[in-house]
Amino acid sequence: MPVISDPLQYNAEDVYVDLRPTFGQRLYLKYEGFNFGGSIKMKAAAEMVMAAERSGRLLPGSTLVESSSGNLGLALSIIAASRGYGFVCVTDARCNPAVRSMMELYGTRVHVITTPDPVKGLLGARIDYVQSLCAEDDRYVWLNQYANPSNWTAHYRRTAPAIAAAFPDLDVLFVGAGTTGTLMGCARYFREHSPEVTIVAVDAIGSVTFGGPATPRMIPGVGTSLRPPLLDESYVDDVVHVSEADTIQACHRMASNGFLFGGSTGTVVSGALRWLSANRRGAETTALTIAPDLGERYLDSIYSETWLHDHYDGEEWGPPCWDLREIAHDVQAPPTPST
Repeated sequence: MPVISDPLQYNAEDVYVDLRPTFGQRLYLKYEGFNFGGSIKMKAAAEMVMAAERSGRLLPGSTLVESSSGNLGLALSIIAASRGYGFVCVTDARCNPAVRSMMELYGTRVHVITTPDPVKGLLGARIDYVQSLCAEDDRYVWLNQYANPSNWTAHYRRTAPAIAAAFPDLDVLFVGAGTTGTLMGCARYFREHSPEVTIVAVDAIGSVTFGGPATPRMIPGVGTSLRPPLLDESYVDDVVHVSEADTIQACHRMASNGFLFGGSTGTVVSGALRWLSANRRGAETTALTIAPDLGERYLDSIYSETWLHDHYDGEEWGPPCWDLREIAHDVQAPPTPST
């Protein structure tokens, strides 16, 4: 049992979920909710903070400032509290109230942007506010998760090698695209060490990351209204776009089988199932995706009937864009656990 004195001393890399009993497809899920802060964002946050300290940008008395829809802000709140820095998190109304409350408990000042930039949306308005803070006071240090190479380096050094060690026969890796830090770190690692692995990015409909038109989105974690500077599409073999309706359906399907995950997990799982179905990949394919966090912080949103009614009133909740019947006949039933 680990004994730690600093949140960065704990790391869980070896928890995977077999989704065959839930979806009938050989799809595994790397669970990142056991990281301190409850999400994969602790890795990127730690890598960026330590790089800023090594370079001399981050000094005693500095105040971190970052734009975040939630999980990175919480991770930085924990690190700032443990290292004695101030922290200002600039977010918007999509930030979950539970995450915001946790950030404030760690001493973070949370600034909520309510008016989107007419061209760059809420993300653009958040970044503009961050830049205005840094221009006013040189004690503010913006890590800039959207362009900071330490964002993807964290996953090149930790997430991808852990996956490769656990699944040496991996065929397809699905990664959700937000800042694209996780996507780029994993894609670069496998391109160098196992180029036969197919890398599929999963994005939200309404995101501009891969050139689609911007439309309103309510579920944070995947997708963006500004193309991420970190993205290099040459490392990506294919892209799947997922509707928020399919995201919610996948989340509720997993919850009905005992696994409560966040919206970004629902998005990437739905996208993975759609891609595997379209490409007729069956029992012989080893496919894996990543669950960035758990779902308890989304009880007031994607798991709330009131929230769903308020934001998706009139939505046709028909069958998802992937059809389980199309892939079930190609998949062997999972073995019965021995007693």
